[in-house]
Amino acid sequence: MRIIHKIDDFLHTIFPNIKDENNIINILESFYSYGSHKPKVKIENGFVIVDIDITKIASQENDFKKVITFCENGKFAEAKPLLQSLVKQNPTNSECHRIIGQIHSDEGDQDEAINSLIDALRWDSKNAYALVMMGNIFAKFKNDIETAMKYYDQALIAKPDDNITINNIGANLLQQNKFGEAKKYFHKALSLDKKYPNTHYALALIADKEGDLDLSFNSFIQTAKCSNKNDFFYKKGIEGAYQVANKIFEENNGEKVFKKYRVYLEEKGGVEIDLIKDVSIPTPAKIEFAENYDREKHIIKFKDTVPAYEHLIMHELVHLDFVLDAKKEENNLLFTSTQQHKNLFLKSIEPSLSKLKQRGISNEGIDTYGSSLFDGVNSQIFNAPIDLFIENNLYNKFTDLRPYQFVSLLNLVQDGLKAVTDEKVLELTPKDVVSKTKIYNLVGAFQIKDLFAIDFISEYNATKIELDTANKFYQEYQEYKEDRKPAEEYELVQHWAEDLKLSEYFELIGENQYRKRSNIDDFIDDLEKDPFGTDEKDPIKEKKMEAFLENQKEIGLNMAVVMFMVGAQEFFEGKSKEDIKTIAFEIAMQGTQGYDPNVKNYKLSVIPNKTFSGYQMLAYYYVSWAIAIPEMLSQLQLPFDNEYKLALTMYRAK
Repeated sequence: MRIIHKIDDFLHTIFPNIKDENNIINILESFYSYGSHKPKVKIENGFVIVDIDITKIASQENDFKKVITFCENGKFAEAKPLLQSLVKQNPTNSECHRIIGQIHSDEGDQDEAINSLIDALRWDSKNAYALVMMGNIFAKFKNDIETAMKYYDQALIAKPDDNITINNIGANLLQQNKFGEAKKYFHKALSLDKKYPNTHYALALIADKEGDLDLSFNSFIQTAKCSNKNDFFYKKGIEGAYQVANKIFEENNGEKVFKKYRVYLEEKGGVEIDLIKDVSIPTPAKIEFAENYDREKHIIKFKDTVPAYEHLIMHELVHLDFVLDAKKEENNLLFTSTQQHKNLFLKSIEPSLSKLKQRGISNEGIDTYGSSLFDGVNSQIFNAPIDLFIENNLYNKFTDLRPYQFVSLLNLVQDGLKAVTDEKVLELTPKDVVSKTKIYNLVGAFQIKDLFAIDFISEYNATKIELDTANKFYQEYQEYKEDRKPAEEYELVQHWAEDLKLSEYFELIGENQYRKRSNIDDFIDDLEKDPFGTDEKDPIKEKKMEAFLENQKEIGLNMAVVMFMVGAQEFFEGKSKEDIKTIAFEIAMQGTQGYDPNVKNYKLSVIPNKTFSGYQMLAYYYVSWAIAIPEMLSQLQLPFDNEYKLALTMYRAK
């Protein structure tokens, strides 16, 4: 066998009798000689090389395996004599010396342990386990950190890519409260494996001890993120993060964050913002926009009894920020519902309401329950998608708020879980409503798991369909979140509601259009200036037009529209331009919010006793303007030029 030692300070550490290079060869020849075997020792390029003729190692393999088995089962008394026999027969096995050293250390004889470990290192100076054990003994039992560091540093050289060995060195220093020295090894370990939870946990403990609570919190969260839900370190990570978060709350940093942001938004929107404690509100917090209540100020109401309420205030402020950005682009939408929407919802849950009546619940009580359920469903339809973007914004832009966000979301997700798993709730609530509520809650649960490793997903007891739907929604959100443009979150509100068949319980309408609709003077003024809305920026209408145009591209030449156009030509035959213009204007006025090709029952007062499908109405729309007002036809943006050319050819051929 060949043993190679670098001629440096460490060689002098394990061979203290070496005084200078002149006696290296003599000392090593003496140590590595056994029986009649003498080694060949030479020095080359700063290294001393020892060659030994070994013939007995293979014959000891079975006995060495027995030793390992004894040690793994804690039978050190049986292992010790066998090891001593092996070493006596052949002292060249470094691991034999290392295990003897471990046994001596476990027995409390640290000096004999050191002697055996020195022998292990003389036979293999890169035996990382022996190096770490030597460091541990000097750090823990000799209180000699300087010497311990020499051995730990050699372990780094011996195994520079072994993060677990390096982490264990740090852990031993941590036990001795040597935080500075420990961090050096933990950071090295982390650079090798960023997903090893033990290292994150150790750094979290050190940061907590040193008073760096934000770093401690983030390291505890990383501990949980790098662990499986049932692992020891997952639980310790979540518990540690919660405990440190509560220490942070005592310093009141959350108010500092939202006060600064509040001032920024007041300047951005030109409207003051009042914060009001109100334990009577149905949700933990809510924002009342000034323009919706005919006030001079926005008001954020919140329950200060809710854990980490500072996060809830920031959540509402970010919502306001989103609205201000959407308004700037003239794309903001309002979520509205009418009695008609409510009646449709109540009709859908009639069986559940009937059960309440059978139980003797008063009509007033049933009405209150139905209204509460309707409001709750609509609140979730609107807020669930938008909340994802808000929480992502908070997490990435307001890192000081993360402890508040963590505790607040933990509380909210537990409440949400109870709402869809509590037996009393399930007994009274329609199954369809529970299922759709669960899907929305699951989407939020996916995000909380991503942000803070809080994993309650399995506790929802969701069906495969519910999980798949929630996952599909979350993936759609993921596609939007990186480059979200103002008001794009409303697309998810609409899409998800349509997928869950909830879209008939509300209407999204452009805020500008809603305000005009509410102010009759403005409405009449705009009607006179732009009767057909060709110059008006309406985000809902624009989205519908985009979808319609995209659909037309996929369809290509629409023969249904062609045939309806031929019929329109026949209908308008013999009528004056003025009569056709009257029809064109009514079609345009009625279609200010667009025509849906899927609707089958459009009517016109100027063409009584006739019902039009969506495509039929669009065909009459195009043809009437092409005949009576051709100079404005292009402003309709109807993609039927080719259909009209073919329809004219077919009509003239008759």
